[in-house]
Amino acid sequence: MALKTSEAGEISSLHKLAERVDHIFPALQQRRRDLHKYAESGWLEFRTSTLVAERLSELGYQLQLGREVIDADSRMGLPSAEVLKQHEKRALEQGAIARWMPHFSGGFTGVVATLVTGKPGPVIGYRVDMDALDLNEVLNDQHRPFREGFASLNGGMMHACGHDGHTTIGLGLAQLLMEIRDQLCGTVKIIFQPAEEGTRGAKSMVAAGVVDDVDFFTAVHIGTGVPANHIVCGNDTFMATTKLDVTFTGVAAHAGGNPEQGRNALLAAAQATLGLHALPRHSAGSSRINVGVLQAGTGRNVVPSSAMMKVETRGATNEVNEFIYQQALKVISGAAEMYQVQFETKLMGAAQSSKPTAAWVNYIHQQAQKLGLFEEIIDRQEGAAGSEDATYMMERVKSLGGEASYVIFGTDLSAGHHNEKFDFDEQVMTQGIKTLAALALNIASFNKE
Repeated sequence: MALKTSEAGEISSLHKLAERVDHIFPALQQRRRDLHKYAESGWLEFRTSTLVAERLSELGYQLQLGREVIDADSRMGLPSAEVLKQHEKRALEQGAIARWMPHFSGGFTGVVATLVTGKPGPVIGYRVDMDALDLNEVLNDQHRPFREGFASLNGGMMHACGHDGHTTIGLGLAQLLMEIRDQLCGTVKIIFQPAEEGTRGAKSMVAAGVVDDVDFFTAVHIGTGVPANHIVCGNDTFMATTKLDVTFTGVAAHAGGNPEQGRNALLAAAQATLGLHALPRHSAGSSRINVGVLQAGTGRNVVPSSAMMKVETRGATNEVNEFIYQQALKVISGAAEMYQVQFETKLMGAAQSSKPTAAWVNYIHQQAQKLGLFEEIIDRQEGAAGSEDATYMMERVKSLGGEASYVIFGTDLSAGHHNEKFDFDEQVMTQGIKTLAALALNIASFNKE
């Protein structure tokens, strides 16, 4: 069957677009490897953010930086002032661009780039994340980043989830869209988000209003078990989550001489741990709870006066997660009362569940099909996929009448996500850029019906 003239024109434009991306692949690979080598954890992406800002400025984008795109009071899991200062210093030593640093100082490491085409049209928003994990990368010749000289130089920090690739995709997309800006309409916003790990960063960017004007929103990830040359156009399996630190404070005493004078914070934390893992589940959907860290005590013969727990709850829906979270708070309070100790909770991260909008998923499917890059185009993925705070952005866009989705580009991995041997096939970055650019290039053909 012969193609319509408009469809043939779209496909021709997409093929030219794809050729441009293939041409810049060596530069993309070099950038990704540089980001990998200088991995920075959440709220500490000082070098990364300055390099992102510098490149976007060179390309001619309008920039909003730091406090302009991050609401200070909505940040979660922020490192101490001392840690922030130490990492700012290290970033400068490792090549951060000093003129941009004042924008990001204090952990305001977000960047939003805007391209106004000058032609009437919608606002299209993309979100990529920038942070590394708190993980030591394996350093041996079986691991390609080490073998080829781009393993992380920063102890306890590693790009083990592909965010170095996501940032590179965002910058490559920015370059491509600027090159074809005369073929675009409306406005493009590319959001470079800090602190996705631990689901800490997106909420503060939403509170700052960065997606309030977005009509079409797409968040991006690579891997997650999706095979190479496959694309998931609308992942909808992310669970809502709440992450909190709990501190119990009791009274120290000699464990042999005066144990009755003590108030045992360790026992309170241990009791809470057992109670949390015994919580009943909810019939409305799957749920999770985990105590991942428990630290307590100072000495063998001292009644422990302090204990700290790191806890997370998850739910298939926001309502299920909220139920588990509220039950968890009751267990923690009850354990503190049982052992007559004080307790404090601190919110460290949170995300929502979110369903992509069907019309936008269908449009992404259409553009992916026209590109001819993928062996399989999947509208939704079965099975649990952890949690993801881009859901805050998705839900905000949807609440204002916009379209939103979460796209996954499959790739071959050397190891699973959050593993010290993680690495990915860098060609996936070209597939991501081509597909995301196509969404903007052909937005005039979007049909919600």
